Amino acid sequence: MDQPEKNGEWLVHGERTIYDSEWVRVDLADITVPSGERFEHHKVWLPPAAMTLVLDDEERHVLLAYRHRFVADVWNYELPGGLLNEDEPAAVTAARELEEEAGYRPRSMEHLTTFEPMIGTVTNPHHVYLARGVESVADSVELNEGEFTWVPVDELPKLVSSGQIVNSGTLVAVLHYLAFNPR
Repeated sequence: MDQPEKNGEWLVHGERTIYDSEWVRVDLADITVPSGERFEHHKVWLPPAAMTLVLDDEERHVLLAYRHRFVADVWNYELPGGLLNEDEPAAVTAARELEEEAGYRPRSMEHLTTFEPMIGTVTNPHHVYLARGVESVADSVELNEGEFTWVPVDELPKLVSSGQIVNSGTLVAVLHYLAFNPR
């Protein structure tokens, strides 16, 4: 598919940081939009993340953690994953987090997609991987990641439609898998 012509690019005249920490940076950008209007627009940077949809050897179950997220005050199912360490490739992060959080090492890793969960205001790339098969190598060293369980693949559509999966990375991974691997 050919790319459409790039009309309507926003012009950035400059930007300044108004808050900065290892977890979040907030900038104000002086911009002009295609209509000619000029104003300040917030830009939020969050560190990149990587997560893995893990299938068992028969590809009948996925590994999910049921956990509470205090910011949104929700319980939901999530994939193992976390933030990239400095200069760490996303695939390495995804495998490391799987081992730290659940005690499993993937037999294979396949990049599914990279997406931005809130592209209009926030830059926070999420790298999504698929692991086919794992081996148990250790107990989890992460105590705050929820309880991992093997969930039947056939249950995934119901978990999505009932709001039991609301995390964007988990939703993208699950929906990507279901779309391209129909059962």
